[in-house]
Amino acid sequence: MPAFSQRGLSPSGSGSSQNNSSNSSSNDKKVYKPGSAWTLSYPLGTHEESTIDTLLYNYQRQFVPAMNSDAWATTGSFAAEGINMIYFDRPQPSAFMFEDALEYWLPTFSKEKFYNVYIPMTLLSYNFGGNRNNHTDRLTGIFAGNVNKKIGLGANIDYLYTKGAYNNQAAKNLIYGFQGYFNSNHYEMQAFLNHYNSQNQENGGITDDLYIEDPAVLQGGVDRIESKSIPTRLNGAQNRLIGAEFYMSHAYKIGFWRDDTQEGDTIERKTLVPVTKFIYSFDYKYNHHSFKNTRADEATSFWTNTYFNPSATLDDTHYWSVANSVGISMIEGFQKWAKFGLSAYATYEFDHFKQSVFGLPTADGSSTGSEDGSLTNSGLTPLPEGFQIMNDKKRNRLWIGGRLEKMKGTHLRYAANVKFGLIGDAAGDLDIDGYVESRFKLGKDTVKIAAEGFFRNQTPSYLMRYYISNHFVWDNDFGKTRSFRVGGKLHIPWTRTDLRAGVENVQNCVYFNPQSMPQQHGGSVQIFSAAIDQRLKFGIWNWNNTVTYQVSSNQDVIPLPTLSIYSNMFLGFTAFKVLHMQIGVDCDYYTKYRGYDYQPATMSFHVQGENPIEVGNFAVANAYVTAKLYKVRFFVLWSHVNQGLFSKNYFSIPHYPIDPRQLRFGLSIDFAN
Repeated sequence: MPAFSQRGLSPSGSGSSQNNSSNSSSNDKKVYKPGSAWTLSYPLGTHEESTIDTLLYNYQRQFVPAMNSDAWATTGSFAAEGINMIYFDRPQPSAFMFEDALEYWLPTFSKEKFYNVYIPMTLLSYNFGGNRNNHTDRLTGIFAGNVNKKIGLGANIDYLYTKGAYNNQAAKNLIYGFQGYFNSNHYEMQAFLNHYNSQNQENGGITDDLYIEDPAVLQGGVDRIESKSIPTRLNGAQNRLIGAEFYMSHAYKIGFWRDDTQEGDTIERKTLVPVTKFIYSFDYKYNHHSFKNTRADEATSFWTNTYFNPSATLDDTHYWSVANSVGISMIEGFQKWAKFGLSAYATYEFDHFKQSVFGLPTADGSSTGSEDGSLTNSGLTPLPEGFQIMNDKKRNRLWIGGRLEKMKGTHLRYAANVKFGLIGDAAGDLDIDGYVESRFKLGKDTVKIAAEGFFRNQTPSYLMRYYISNHFVWDNDFGKTRSFRVGGKLHIPWTRTDLRAGVENVQNCVYFNPQSMPQQHGGSVQIFSAAIDQRLKFGIWNWNNTVTYQVSSNQDVIPLPTLSIYSNMFLGFTAFKVLHMQIGVDCDYYTKYRGYDYQPATMSFHVQGENPIEVGNFAVANAYVTAKLYKVRFFVLWSHVNQGLFSKNYFSIPHYPIDPRQLRFGLSIDFAN
């Protein structure tokens, strides 16, 4: 994808390069500059180039949950929990562990976009599919506009809803946000506010995999079954996740004025060349997770332990944090000898965790426990020996960091970041990462080669060390996790080839064991990955393929599919000179491996124990027609068109089949106001 999407729009907002009047001459035509988009780096808010989503290619793929990546393990439905099985594409674990399973659908700091557009932009998309029993909808809207050259404003909304293809699998999520920035000669500001409210029913998987693999065995010879008729293990469980983030950064630039008066100008023109920038940023986050289960009869068979209430479960976890950062930056390029930029900063964070459980013992010994935290109810699981109930935890943490970067220039760009923890449980933490990219001409094309890597020595998150709920409690004294990764990328334009390779070593890896409890692996795990993107084109025929090879030295700790393939074959052409079309079939496939299992009470993915169930070795194919007419995109998609062909074992997680075959539609309009 290009770094900037082109939005060369006519004054009428039609997007046409023709004049509004047939009597107008070409000299009267006004052409607007293309718009641009950027994201922010944490914590100082440095700009990183991004895109405006108006491209046609693979527009339909974002409506197939099983294809959120080339190897995606999911509980099945749209807006449901999932984990990326392409290891090098996984995001860092969050401080609030419940967010990780839904990270793909949620707004995060790294996804937040700001837009600079010369005419107001409104992007509206609506996707829908299914019937009355399994209907799925997604409505997305993005607005951005500039008040003037200095001020830009934006807003976004994203509503996801599905009844689910299987019982007790409904999900909905309402996301909205606002953005704004101000940029003058000396002062600049940017801020955003995001909020989400996600609800997911949890069915615990189907009761018997034969309902998918061979329903005739369970139905007296009848070989077909409606997905909504398949019984599930849980029928009264639900997760709810609420989150918000407000971020703003302020910067004051000092420098000198440069005379930019051109020969023949009658007006003197001067431009401020910034030398130093003083920065302050503020980041507030809030999260709330609740899990409830109203079916006590199902709880006893699904969960091994029940600590506080045998009749019902209602777990609540609250988290908020406030981070303040101050920094100073020497800006790249203010003189010829200033070939790089250099920044230093300090971040202080105060956060608070609060946990509660329906039936938790109170200080006076009422409810289900006594003053010392021991349980008095018969039939309940006793707390682990030495476990102390701590409902509230407040932390103070301090980091210092720096950044060295060279982001201007044609042939060489690089960036390096370092962050040290000084106070609290962050003391001794170290995070170093770097990136370098070189571009050089070879014939008429530009070859790109890049290298990147990181070293992290980090304390596992608080909730991985201490957690209390009705079915799970733990108090872990984990050591720091150390991970080292190095990798490279190569882009060869004349063969339309991209190559990637890397290796990572993880020591003291923290993972969820077969009992769905956090555990620290005392040794090291090595992961090697190599991938190739190859695009072929002959006339209107296109065939794009991505092949990823991965090896984990310990599949009991980090299980991964060895080979993952994404293939997309389509005809791309323009009809009637204005209608751009793609007609094709795409497909995901990955080899069989010892897959993760899913624990709904903690929204976590855990490894399997003895007699593991292998998943994979099946393809998910989709037939589609995608088109773009001026500023309108639309698609018709027949997802999982190959259901039941070659393999009926379409589970990406044990007992959780992916969505069956379904007809889906999508429409996106890029309004030019």
